[in-house]
Amino acid sequence: MTTQLTTVNGQQCPLGGTDPSTTALDWLRMRGLTGAKEGCAEGECGACSVLVARPDEGGGTRWTAINACLTPIAALDGQEIVTAEGLGTPDAMHPVQREMATRGGSQCGYCTPGFVCSMAAEYYRADRCAPAATNGTPVEVDDEHGPNGFDLHALSGNLCRCTGYRPIRDAAFALGTPPADDVLAARRSGPPPAAPATRLVGPTGTYARPADLPEALAFLAEHPDARLVAGSTDWGVEVNLRGARAAYAVGIDRLPELRTFEVADDRIEIGAALSLSEVERLLHGRIPLLDELFPQFASRLIRNAATIGGNLGTGSPIGDTPPVLLALEASVVLASVGGEREVPLVDYFTGYRQSVRRAGELIRAVRIPLPLSGTTAFHKIAKRRFDDISSVAAAFALDVRDGIVATARIGLGGVAATPIRAYATEAALEGRPWTAETARAAGEVMRGEGTPMDDHRASAAYRSATLGTALLRLHAETATPQEVGA
Repeated sequence: MTTQLTTVNGQQCPLGGTDPSTTALDWLRMRGLTGAKEGCAEGECGACSVLVARPDEGGGTRWTAINACLTPIAALDGQEIVTAEGLGTPDAMHPVQREMATRGGSQCGYCTPGFVCSMAAEYYRADRCAPAATNGTPVEVDDEHGPNGFDLHALSGNLCRCTGYRPIRDAAFALGTPPADDVLAARRSGPPPAAPATRLVGPTGTYARPADLPEALAFLAEHPDARLVAGSTDWGVEVNLRGARAAYAVGIDRLPELRTFEVADDRIEIGAALSLSEVERLLHGRIPLLDELFPQFASRLIRNAATIGGNLGTGSPIGDTPPVLLALEASVVLASVGGEREVPLVDYFTGYRQSVRRAGELIRAVRIPLPLSGTTAFHKIAKRRFDDISSVAAAFALDVRDGIVATARIGLGGVAATPIRAYATEAALEGRPWTAETARAAGEVMRGEGTPMDDHRASAAYRSATLGTALLRLHAETATPQEVGA
């Protein structure tokens, strides 16, 4: 174990004596860094956003915005944090702070430090640049990307209740490139600090970050009821809103063996502890169905921490990745001191928040077989377009050959106690022409899939109705104008 220190705004700060259940937000505020605020305590408002140094794909550092309200400070032992106070001062404002002030992006100011940190992460994104002109003609930008290359999805997890988003967007789109003497920009060329093995013991329990996977599995064998903590986007909510505590929490988010990525001829393997943002960058468009999922999965702040392994590990029937992975016929690799086993995802879920994962096991990786189906889509029905939980989620992967559906794989979420495959609907599609008539008939079958229920997000009748029309929507999205007319 190393000395327990976290670097905050360039200063090393001891963690000794901190209770393991303390969030990074509470720890920072106890140290007088009160710019970060607690607005929701569940990762939905971004008032608590801070920057952390994370590895990029080239061996350097990527400044990454995360929700400090969800992250245990123990998970940041040995890491680097930058808060709004560390970006600039009233007399020497950071470019992001200056643009927010100049363009009226702040009113009451409560959310502003969080916006500033999320905006700074995008400001420092190494590949952010203005779209290239074609034959001297500037490339048109859309509503979500600025002329300076700024991606507004970077702010999708930040809420403002009084200013309105236009001046905030104006500030984001006015940002240039970091100047040559910018310390945080220069920091990107070096690697982030390694994540040392650590153990923090306090009144509410113990947080342990093992050095490697064998040590983690040995710890799990000794403490099979230990809570596995990766991005903490689910567990952090339990800690904050329900007062949950774990006698033993095992931090697995930085284990090298769970952060692998491999592309082979017959499959793609994704390490369970890679964040969704990292997975998106590593895949770089290789799996179009996941490309549709990523922007609709919570917010960038959440995706910067949340992992596929964590989303599957919770076993939630409304998680967004399971329907997609079911449609992709993915499998999970489970590891324990006794070795590894591969389980098809369709056989993984056994009941509400239950799975075949045994005590002492963890998800090491997810495997997606190749080749992929050519017709894919992800439909998420929610009350908000972004940063919301699904009422119904449907993922489609169809192999259409010469106008005939050769194979169909459909994953559904929010319509049963577990994510499910729509087997009856798949059978109603396979071997039939991919026409509106087939989609309509199969939609009537899909209307009866699962056991939807009434709750505060949607009624059972509404859920069934959305299933009934989903295939017609898919056909309209994927067919040619002549096929739609037919």
